[in-house]
Amino acid sequence: MGNDNPPLRARPCADSMQKSLLSLFAPNTYTSSSILGSVSANLKKHLATLSKRGPYRVLTGDLSYAGLEGKVYTPAEGKALPAVAFGHDWRTNIKHYHSTLRHLASWGIVVVAPDTENGLVPNVRGLVADMESALQIAAGVKLGQGNITVSPGRLGMVGHGMGGGAAVLAAANNEKVRAVGALYPATVSPSATTAARSVQAPGLIIGSKLDDFLSAGNPAKLAQSWGGTAVYRELDKGTQPGFAENTMQKLALGTGIFQSGPRETARALLVGFLLATLGNEKKYSAFAEADATAKGVHSLLGEELAEKANQYH
Repeated sequence: MGNDNPPLRARPCADSMQKSLLSLFAPNTYTSSSILGSVSANLKKHLATLSKRGPYRVLTGDLSYAGLEGKVYTPAEGKALPAVAFGHDWRTNIKHYHSTLRHLASWGIVVVAPDTENGLVPNVRGLVADMESALQIAAGVKLGQGNITVSPGRLGMVGHGMGGGAAVLAAANNEKVRAVGALYPATVSPSATTAARSVQAPGLIIGSKLDDFLSAGNPAKLAQSWGGTAVYRELDKGTQPGFAENTMQKLALGTGIFQSGPRETARALLVGFLLATLGNEKKYSAFAEADATAKGVHSLLGEELAEKANQYH
C-alpha cells in the first residue's frame, strides 16, 4: 500500500538524491530473447512485435530512496533515454501494473511510478504533484550504476483510469511534457477534459468499443478537447477495469478477468506511440497518426469522434 502522504511533496533536489539512486537498482530476470530488427511499416506487424518483450534487460528500483513511495523501471543501460511518469487508477497499487511497466522499460523507456494517493480517499491533485516530482527525479539524476541517463527533452506523462486524467492535468501548460498517454482515462476533478485544451503535446487516448458500463470516464470527449494533436483508439474487447493486473480482485468482482489480449494490444499501442513521439523512431510513426488501424483497433476522428464523445454525455 502506498503512502497517502509521501514525505516529499515539494520538487526533490536532484543533486542530493543522486548517490542514493545510483545503487538502488537490482537486476531483474525480465530479459528478452527477441532482437530488434527491421520491421514493416504495416501497423499490424508493428503491433505483433511491440506486444512482445523488447530487446532490453530491465532493472527495477524503489523511489522511496528519493523520498517518494513508488517504483522505477529502466533499461539496464542507455544514454539520453525517454522517460514517462505513470499514474495508477483509483485505489489501485502500482504492483498491479508490474508487467506493463516492465514491458515499457524493455523497449528502452524509463518509467517512474508513484505509489501514492491509492487509499480510501485519493487526491488527484496529489497524484499529479507526485507524478511531476517523479519525472523530475528521472530526468535529474543518473540511474543504475550511473550508466543510465534520461533526456530532459524526451519526457512524457502516462496513466490508466484516474491516472490517465492525472497525466493530462500534469501535461496542461507544461512545455517539458512532450507526449501524453491516457489509457481508459477516468473523469477526475479538476476536469482533465477542460485541461486537455491546454495540452500541446501529442496525445494517445485509448477507449473501449464495448458498452463499458463500468467505465468512469469519456475518453472520446477527452480526445476531442485536446489542444494539440491527439489520436483516439478504441479496442474491440478492452475495458477500463480490465487493464490493471489485479486478477484476484477481478475474480472476486466477476468482471474484467480475461483481458490479457486487449492488455497486450494497449501496451503495444502505447509503446509504439512513445517510441514515435519521445524516441523519434520514424518506423513507428504510424502509431502517432490519427487514422492508423489494425485488427481489433479502431481510430475515430472528425464527426465519428464527435458522435462517440456525445453518445453518453
